[in-house]
Amino acid sequence: MKVFEYGRDELNILYEQLKSRSIENRADIEESVREILRGVKERGDAAVSEYTQKFDGVLISPQELEVSASEIEEALESADKELLNVIKRAAENIRAFHERQKENSWFTTNQDGVVLGQKITPLDRAGVYVPAGSAPLPSTVLMNVIPAKVAGVREIVLCSPPDKSGRINPLILACAKIAGADRVFKTGGAQAIGAMAYGTESIPKVDKIVGPGNIYVATAKKLVFGICGIDMIAGPSEVLVIADETANPRYVAADLLSQAEHDAFASAILVTTSKKIADEVNKELQIQLEKLPRKDIASKSVNNYGAIVITGSIDQAVEIANTIAPEHLELCVEDPFSLLPSINNAGAIFLGNFSPEPLGDYYAGPNHTLPTSGTARFSSPLGVYDFVKRQSIISYSKKAFEKVSSDVAAFADAEGLTAHANSIRIREDGGN
Repeated sequence: MKVFEYGRDELNILYEQLKSRSIENRADIEESVREILRGVKERGDAAVSEYTQKFDGVLISPQELEVSASEIEEALESADKELLNVIKRAAENIRAFHERQKENSWFTTNQDGVVLGQKITPLDRAGVYVPAGSAPLPSTVLMNVIPAKVAGVREIVLCSPPDKSGRINPLILACAKIAGADRVFKTGGAQAIGAMAYGTESIPKVDKIVGPGNIYVATAKKLVFGICGIDMIAGPSEVLVIADETANPRYVAADLLSQAEHDAFASAILVTTSKKIADEVNKELQIQLEKLPRKDIASKSVNNYGAIVITGSIDQAVEIANTIAPEHLELCVEDPFSLLPSINNAGAIFLGNFSPEPLGDYYAGPNHTLPTSGTARFSSPLGVYDFVKRQSIISYSKKAFEKVSSDVAAFADAEGLTAHANSIRIREDGGN
């Protein structure tokens, strides 16, 4: 792992390295995705089937795109019962956390007859994308479907790529049932995003698409934004660990590798005030890497996008974390809660040596669909609020209107919008 020293080394090298993973740098992929989206928009199910055969290596006819109820029941029956119980406990934690995010409509009134308010309305239909490539992610089903369900979305559509036998990963189907997805379709990649954005003969058009995916999925989501809503454009996984001399090097190394094994573009960074911890973590990384089944992927991530930064103070470590704005931030320090007020930019914050990032991935309850690639500077984790609309309510009585009409007309006149002003004045003279 590359080692930097704060104040001596050029940290911009590290920052630029992280930026290089952005999908903005792949014009070739964007053109390919545009072609796929165009095909799905124009030819519907037929295009979805063709692209599924081309990219996933399996022919699924339009009539077979939707997963049947019997297939879902079969997946539940075949799943390990103890694992199903674990999934159900995780689902309850996730549901309980997201229930606290629900918003209520509200109204204010005054004596002049002015009623103002905000009406909370769930989306009519949401689309959830669940990856199933080298590492299928059934946990993503829970994290994306449950908040939509809690929000009151009428219909939740889920798309996930099939395997070579034409089936969706059974744990993904089991989680879809437990979480409450209404319809499940066997399609992935950019074609799945296009199908949910435009609608096909089989797959209904949705109001918003959520869920992570590879660079083709992320690019497709970016391109369909405006036709429908999206949660975010997810980049490669990230973890940044701030550690002082009290940290356990074995824990820190394990947590860094928990993200590095996601994909070769994942980023795992340690920022520490202790050179001793830096050296020990670096050694421990090599020991643990050798034991990983996904060693090749994790090694590329660590070598190309991993780093250890040694700082002179915790304040400098926090400054680096706020600059990078990581998806996951672990505070492996003596008093992690004391740092919390200083952390401005992070998707999720894990406090203490026994709050590792995988707790958030699977079980604790907060959402694991998080802003990446520095977007935690201005965006938030997926939540119930992503599946509702806030509608403003305005009602004035005649008395209240007459009290402010001249102000409104004057403002309209100042902007040169005569019809706006006329809309007010025509009421001032009683419509005559």
